[in-house]
Amino acid sequence: MAKYFDVHPENPQRRTIATVADSIRSGALVAYPTDSCFALGCQLGSRDGIDRIRTIRKLDDRHHFTLVCQNFAQLGQFVHIDNDVFRAIKAATPGRYTFILPATKDVPRQLLHPKKKTVGVRIPDHVVAQALLAELGEPLLSSTLLLPDEDEPMTQGWEIKERLDHVVDAVVDSGDCGTEPTTVIDFSGGAVEIVRRGAGDTERFE
Repeated sequence: MAKYFDVHPENPQRRTIATVADSIRSGALVAYPTDSCFALGCQLGSRDGIDRIRTIRKLDDRHHFTLVCQNFAQLGQFVHIDNDVFRAIKAATPGRYTFILPATKDVPRQLLHPKKKTVGVRIPDHVVAQALLAELGEPLLSSTLLLPDEDEPMTQGWEIKERLDHVVDAVVDSGDCGTEPTTVIDFSGGAVEIVRRGAGDTERFE
């Protein structure tokens, strides 16, 4: 049965955030809010967490997982990024974008796209997500909480708790979340490719 954490959206309770972070370090899979929609998150190197996310969402091995990072210093440890790309991403973060970039050796192999050796990264503009990342001290391995055969993610924490009670370990709820996943921009092939048009404005990349 999943634990339910009701967190203040603007002043998240530090003790609650610490409890959630500890559970993630111990292998928990959590549903948590971001600036786009709810996401599933686990510790970076958790093979069990990856397998559980794949099972819940029915994902194949070509799915790009996302490393949700606290800041640029953290993001830079996990992806290769040149000056032009750095400037483009810097101007759009924090925000509702996921960027696909070549991964560094610090990214666990099971997270990489099997052919491209790339990974998704993003920096959310969300108080609760940022508080959790700060407490963890490392990125959260994440994927949008979008269930198979459904068009939109769930927006209510209580609904997630009700429907996923036996497949996630915790639900962090700070009020309604959006229904639109991030915009996904692929910088890995040289030219900019808009993979998914979502919550982030694509005009700056066109």
